[in-house]
Amino acid sequence: MLNIATFLQLLKESFRDLLPIILVIMFFQLAIIQTVPSNWLSTAIGLAIVGVGLAVFLLGLEVGVFPVGEGLASEFAHKGSTFWILLFGFMIGFGTTIAEPALIVIADKAASISSGRIDATILRTVVAFSVGFAIVLGVWRIIKGHPIQYYIITGYLLVVSATAFAPKEIVGLAYDLGGVTTSTVTVPLVAALGIGLASTIKGRNPVLDGFGLIAFASLTPMIFVQFYGIAVYHLIDPNSSFLPPAIEEIQNVKMHFDILSILQGLAGVITDVLPILGVILFFQYIILKKPIDNLKNVIIGFGLVILGLDAFIVGLEMGLFSVGETMAYELTRYDSDFIIYSFGFLIGFSTTMAEPALTAIARKAKEISDEKINDFVLRLFVALGVAIGISLGAYRIVVGGEIVYYIMAGYMFVIVLTFLAPKYIIPIAYDSGGVTTSTVTVPLVAALGLGLATNIPGRDPLIDGFGLIAFASLFPMITVMLYGIITESMGIKGESEKEEIQLNELRHAIEDVNNMELSTITVADANSRHSYLMSFSAVHIIVPQNKKEEALIAARDAGARGVTIMSAHGMGLEHMENFYNRLHSDATDANLMFITQTKKVDDIIRAIITKLDITGEGRGLTFAYPVSHIKGLRLKLHDL
Repeated sequence: MLNIATFLQLLKESFRDLLPIILVIMFFQLAIIQTVPSNWLSTAIGLAIVGVGLAVFLLGLEVGVFPVGEGLASEFAHKGSTFWILLFGFMIGFGTTIAEPALIVIADKAASISSGRIDATILRTVVAFSVGFAIVLGVWRIIKGHPIQYYIITGYLLVVSATAFAPKEIVGLAYDLGGVTTSTVTVPLVAALGIGLASTIKGRNPVLDGFGLIAFASLTPMIFVQFYGIAVYHLIDPNSSFLPPAIEEIQNVKMHFDILSILQGLAGVITDVLPILGVILFFQYIILKKPIDNLKNVIIGFGLVILGLDAFIVGLEMGLFSVGETMAYELTRYDSDFIIYSFGFLIGFSTTMAEPALTAIARKAKEISDEKINDFVLRLFVALGVAIGISLGAYRIVVGGEIVYYIMAGYMFVIVLTFLAPKYIIPIAYDSGGVTTSTVTVPLVAALGLGLATNIPGRDPLIDGFGLIAFASLFPMITVMLYGIITESMGIKGESEKEEIQLNELRHAIEDVNNMELSTITVADANSRHSYLMSFSAVHIIVPQNKKEEALIAARDAGARGVTIMSAHGMGLEHMENFYNRLHSDATDANLMFITQTKKVDDIIRAIITKLDITGEGRGLTFAYPVSHIKGLRLKLHDL
């Protein structure tokens, strides 16, 4: 919902998530490198812009992207046309990936250090096609209702098989590209598509079936890029005249922020979002021939996404990119490898906690899991997985070793945990590997990997420099499944499950109907009828008609939940000796009868005595007696 309170709450959470990054940068800058950056003011301003941009971005997702994505998925599901659903999925996957900023950065770096073998544009096209294919495969799985683990395990086998034939120069890059294809814009829309389909198709569960599309989008690029590498390294001769730029030259490039560069950045973000908007408009108006619901909110939402994402990127470039690359370069000059591993761990954890795509997916997981999944705890486990993965990846670069052995061992852990973890967490765990590496993480992690491989003797930037992103995508799947196993063992339940447990406890209170007197109660919340062994009483309150409302209010506040109102005509002691001429008088009193649990009788009578002063000067009478075999009484589950 678009309001100030929501934005302020998102703003508060954004700066809370940025705090770990600030602390990590400050600690390593001041305690390890022991220098104060000359551009500390622009860094501080950049961090502030990041916080505001993140809040605006998330607000835009809630207002515009999620609703329109789920609405389209629902319309396609109702339309019943599998072809159009699959085509929509492919175009969303291809259109959002081809212009992905993180993919552009990695593709350009790969082209610059591959001696001309790898073409950046072709590489991006291959990756975009693979993501489109992945969305088609994932949507097909949701339509058919197949378990996701069979697809994922088959994909892992294909990745490992392709690795056996792929040149070693392409393996690390292929693994990394599996993690950079899912951006801060792609993730929410793809997730909305999956959840919308699973919520609409009969027999599908939004938790079990809705998640998983992002996992497919992270897996297929690893396969397609390795096949691309096989073709490139067998069919294309290296261009010996092409020399990669020195790392020092790349690191010494300074960012200058003026009006022109800001406008260019905004235009770039608009260009990234336009393919998504074009696909949505095409399918909404041309294929479905229906207007978009709440078009104003959708336009505002997409506008907020563009502004927030642009501010987010500008803030990162001002506040983190230059500092992060410099620190990664400086840390490789220290003799202590532990410092490198510590920096990788802490920077992985802190950047993941600030990742907007992860925040959006965690919120959605909490919502559709009926709050069984805690969004903040889920993000903690994902961040822990990224931190462990980057540390282990840095260790591989420092000591040497083939990346495929590390990745294969990680896949084995994932497969084993897939059969041990609760079903509801498995698709979310698979998706977690794809949402951790986008706007924030990729540039810092890529800079760290290339910096290590460039400055450590015997390492090749193309072979060893890539791969950290793959580690950052793999280990969150392990930690999130462990989170599911832990929560299951602790017995954590969703809100609906808690209510169901309460209802079952009431059902189990039924005793032997042959020996016990039972009361049959209709439970209003559950719209069902149950028998309970429970003590009930009738409370009567006889008061003058003008005191009836006061008596009703007092009884209600004391716990009474229903009343039968009868007219009455009372005579006191002074009238009994000559009652004949009063027998046919009009009713002057009200008899209020409450059927309630015996445990509430004292409170009701005490309230009536106090409110109406029955024992003092006031007129009236109240009494109670036990009743049994209650039939037709209607109470709320909370009262029972």
